[in-house]
Amino acid sequence: MPSKVKIGLIQAKHDVHGDEPVHVHKEKAIEKHIRLVHEAAEKGALIICLQEIFYGPYFCAEQSTKWYESAEEVPEGPTTQLFQQIAKDTGTVLILPVYEKAAVGIYYNTAAVIDADGSYLGKYRKHHIPHVAVGGRGCGFWEKYYFKPGNLGYKVFDTAYAKVGVYICYDRHFPEGARLLGLNGAEIIFNPSATVAGLSEYLWKLEQPAHAVANGYYVAAINRVGVEAPWNMGEFYGQSYLVDPRGRFVAIASRDRDEVLVAEMDKSLIQEVRDQWQFFRDRRPETYEDMARLLP
Repeated sequence: MPSKVKIGLIQAKHDVHGDEPVHVHKEKAIEKHIRLVHEAAEKGALIICLQEIFYGPYFCAEQSTKWYESAEEVPEGPTTQLFQQIAKDTGTVLILPVYEKAAVGIYYNTAAVIDADGSYLGKYRKHHIPHVAVGGRGCGFWEKYYFKPGNLGYKVFDTAYAKVGVYICYDRHFPEGARLLGLNGAEIIFNPSATVAGLSEYLWKLEQPAHAVANGYYVAAINRVGVEAPWNMGEFYGQSYLVDPRGRFVAIASRDRDEVLVAEMDKSLIQEVRDQWQFFRDRRPETYEDMARLLP
């Protein structure tokens, strides 16, 4: 594997009004993101991540069975298979966040991991599911209506270019899974998100650099942009970024426009930082047993 790897992060506004049929959302968003993936590949990106459930709006702003129609099986569904071919054609690793249908009436917030030869390596299912009101118009992060909590653990995928872990949006507020991804060998963690100003922005550039430092790996954070009608629950504030194991921002995208951010990770820095700090050596897991037992 090369030591230096270019990472592509795609942030985009969803352009279709929420009242439109589900198939219109998916068709328009997939068409747009195919263009953006090719743009990232042309800029030299070898690992590319899209935003949370990239092929639609952030429909969790409301509670409607309409959006169940957008769920697909992974990897058997048409979107995963389409992007497997794109990964093969471009020679890129793709982190593909979609709405997964695991069985009738059972849905997950999922990211498929596709290797550079187009092979499907596996999937991560979002573990931590929020249910939080936002504003006074009945809008919120009503995710428990749509998603079961993830049940596949904190896998690390050995791709053609790096050992990749995935954490999705709200997961980033929980350091336990971030640590497990590090212990499982991750060199870079991707966190595709959909989060709005006024709620989480003050944490956006705080928590994930802290995860990077505590675990000695890179973190790539992706957030969509714009305001989505008809909910208008707030502005998705973009600012996707790559941060290194010292907590330094390698590159940061804009706040308010579509952007393909390409930045370089240097895996040799992971070894350097871990040799210096030795956080994994000095852990005391035998003293942490109460963490899993204690309840509020």
